Amino acid sequence: MKGPDNHAVERMLALPPIKLPATLSIVIPVYNEKRWVEEILRRVVAANTLGCRLEIVVVNDSSTDGTEEILEGLRSTYPQMKLVHQKPNAGKGAALRRGFKEATGDLILVQDADLEYSPDDYPTLLKPILDGRADVVFGSRFLGGPHRVLYYWHSVGNFVLTTASNMFTNLNLTDMETCYKVFRTPVLREVAGSLKQNRFGFEPEVTAKVARTGARIYEVPISYAGRTYAEGKKIGWKDGVKAIWCIVRYGLAD
Repeated sequence: MKGPDNHAVERMLALPPIKLPATLSIVIPVYNEKRWVEEILRRVVAANTLGCRLEIVVVNDSSTDGTEEILEGLRSTYPQMKLVHQKPNAGKGAALRRGFKEATGDLILVQDADLEYSPDDYPTLLKPILDGRADVVFGSRFLGGPHRVLYYWHSVGNFVLTTASNMFTNLNLTDMETCYKVFRTPVLREVAGSLKQNRFGFEPEVTAKVARTGARIYEVPISYAGRTYAEGKKIGWKDGVKAIWCIVRYGLAD
């Protein structure tokens, strides 16, 4: 296992408290979500951000189902939305890297474009950072929040991946693979330049690299309304295999 980056740890310790009104950047990678994208934007704008100003960065990853046209039509409805079209299609991790570059807020929150993760959980996710207790917050689907009952083997796979990740990072997370991750922007900037994974390998990669910075990481319970594959779920068993490779790869070195 690679040890902590001592210089990064020193920079994390020197971070000043966040002062309100801060700006919260919501980064939303989108690929073929015409059924949900308008509703998720409505919910994001309506969410309680605990006094933070809102910036929305939507990265359309070369959707082919009409999502692009819907997003273009919503520009005037949501003036706080910055819309980026990424071509060619490159995957969730690549879309997030682009979104992080475009974000200008004091905090950055990752939001999927479907309705599996609810913006109603924003206060729970933001409070540990705004209270000065955390630099990074993970929203866990396995800490008692309400959730749709779905695939047993997915939950087993998530447990295996999270446990393997914890063994390399020496964290005690319950849900490394969660979409909901909130970062103080300086923490994310510390690692963003070295992020490489284009698909769902983003989750174990960013977890390993943030762990080495010495940032204070909190985990909070969230709700979860998982989708079936018929409803558009995209992650598959091959992504699980790749996640194991990423856990080992980034657990040992950058």
